[in-house]
Amino acid sequence: MSDDFFSRYEFFKFERNGKILNIILNNPEKLNCFSETGHRELSRVFFDAAEDLDSEIIVVTGAGRAFTAGGDLEYMQKLRDNPELMHRTIREAKRFVYTLLDCEKPVICKVNGDAIGLGTTLSFLADITFSTETAKFGDPHNNVALIAGDGGSVIWPQLMGYARAKHYLFTGDILSGSKAQELGLIHQAVPAEALNAEVDAYCQRLLAMPMQSVRWTKQVINIPLKQLAHSMMDAGMAYEHIAGQTQDHQEAINAFRERRKPVFKGK
Repeated sequence: MSDDFFSRYEFFKFERNGKILNIILNNPEKLNCFSETGHRELSRVFFDAAEDLDSEIIVVTGAGRAFTAGGDLEYMQKLRDNPELMHRTIREAKRFVYTLLDCEKPVICKVNGDAIGLGTTLSFLADITFSTETAKFGDPHNNVALIAGDGGSVIWPQLMGYARAKHYLFTGDILSGSKAQELGLIHQAVPAEALNAEVDAYCQRLLAMPMQSVRWTKQVINIPLKQLAHSMMDAGMAYEHIAGQTQDHQEAINAFRERRKPVFKGK
């Protein structure tokens, strides 16, 4: 895949370091929140990266002080008001999960700051995730009257068990990078000043190995995850679509705009 091809992306920026392709979430003014454009590009970026002949490892990180703060508020409103856009978004969400799990190259997340919502899902679905000790992880879908249908309900229970996963997905409670490592959700949390060096060293360690066997090992490990994702994503995104039409979801959007706590009525 040529660099000219990657230049067509708007939300993502790409940089090369030898055989490492860095994919950078690049909307730092909005804490790399996923807008309509960002979500659409997320649905194809891992397919395109997998086809890139000049790289062996993919590193995903965020520009600025956040990995990503999750979904853009105005995008949420557009999804509620436009069913056709929501239908497309459902297709995109499934492609994101499937293409990430299908990508044979090791995908390493370098979580340089908070990774909320879809950012947490991306971090937990990646093969290896490093974060700063103070980075925040959490899936607050229920806090805005949605469900974690975009992959969170697939991966959280596999990493930490169902009992704990239900708690965190019910409540949206936030975890630090250090706590996420303790619970087995990520590979390693390190001081912020050590993050780049740790990820670079890990990438070089992998590149010194026979990459074809690393790829095939990943493919075998991911078989049950892919089966699980294909069995759950349609239902999860269907429920998320239904939840997006509720009065409670609109109340959550209004409360964010008005900087107040939402008052939910179960409708």
